[in-house]
Amino acid sequence: MPWWDLGSLSWFRIFREVSSKRSEISVVTTGWFSPDDLPLIEQKNKERMREVQLGSHTVKSHGLTVARTHLHDWLILVLLMLIEIILYAIHPFYRFVGKDMMNDLKYPLKSNTVPVWAVPVYSVLLPIVIFLVVYFRRRDVYDLHHAILGLLFSVLVTAVITDAIKNAVGRPRPDFFWRCFPDGKDVYDMLGNVICHGEKNVIKEGHKSFPSGHTSWSFAGLGFLSLYLSGKIKVFDRRGHIAKLCIIFFPLLFATLVGISRVDDYWHHWQDVFAGGLLGFTVATFCYLQFFAPPYHPEGWGPYAYFRVLEESHGRTQAANVQAMEAQVDNEQDERSIHGCIGISLARNSSSKLEEIESGRT
Repeated sequence: MPWWDLGSLSWFRIFREVSSKRSEISVVTTGWFSPDDLPLIEQKNKERMREVQLGSHTVKSHGLTVARTHLHDWLILVLLMLIEIILYAIHPFYRFVGKDMMNDLKYPLKSNTVPVWAVPVYSVLLPIVIFLVVYFRRRDVYDLHHAILGLLFSVLVTAVITDAIKNAVGRPRPDFFWRCFPDGKDVYDMLGNVICHGEKNVIKEGHKSFPSGHTSWSFAGLGFLSLYLSGKIKVFDRRGHIAKLCIIFFPLLFATLVGISRVDDYWHHWQDVFAGGLLGFTVATFCYLQFFAPPYHPEGWGPYAYFRVLEESHGRTQAANVQAMEAQVDNEQDERSIHGCIGISLARNSSSKLEEIESGRT
């Protein structure tokens, strides 16, 4: 074969191999990976994803950074707590209560089936314990932080709205008669309004019927927990596991029973309980969706921040792999160029020697 044919064939092979490598790089840059062509990149990406999933972002390593990022949110929580304390301390609106209205307000004065101190225990502490259990399994500080922050926002926003409405409406409780007249002797003024002679704090609580605080707190905390669990166990994965629904219905059932106990204890009318439950669950839904995707979403099992970190990590790994591939292609191209030049020079030398031999014979 003549030397020019050898040179052209060598350059053709180099061009074809470089082109194939360039096409592989373009495939990498577009985000499509083939396990057959790029096993190294695929393996590194999987290892990187496992690293993020298995706990590269823990409370110890990134807890302070995440808290600082949401510092303004925690300050707003403190502000909400102060507002709640003020709303609880001020007096509600003392609505006009006439003698003809007392027929619906003479239910017996009973103690609470669910005491006040128990409400934050099951609506705040219990969900936080479940969040911690999930954290010790997944080691994701974003999930833990956002779950706790969203829960506290849900409960405190609900509490502020509930007490603000309580004070503004001033609706009497079903047992208002015995709060106002503990001895059973009712007294009215010239306009027909009640003149209460009971304890001031008891009378004050008697004007805070609408909406139910126990119910709104219960649905705010346990409703948030129900949404959280529905995302974690993937209730809406279209596989038809009804047992998962039982798990997420249990917190809602407990909150509903708390609301029913408020009617049974004659501390609230049924309208108070219905409004409180609707308010609490609505606020819980809004607060949950601030940090997590809807439970029916494919990424509903984790917070938005977790997937953002995953994408950023994946992007950095992808860029590093592209640079490494480009460097490898350039090195191979240089080596093959050198080998091609050596082959061409050898072909030229051999052809010149052949020419000299032929000229000597002639």
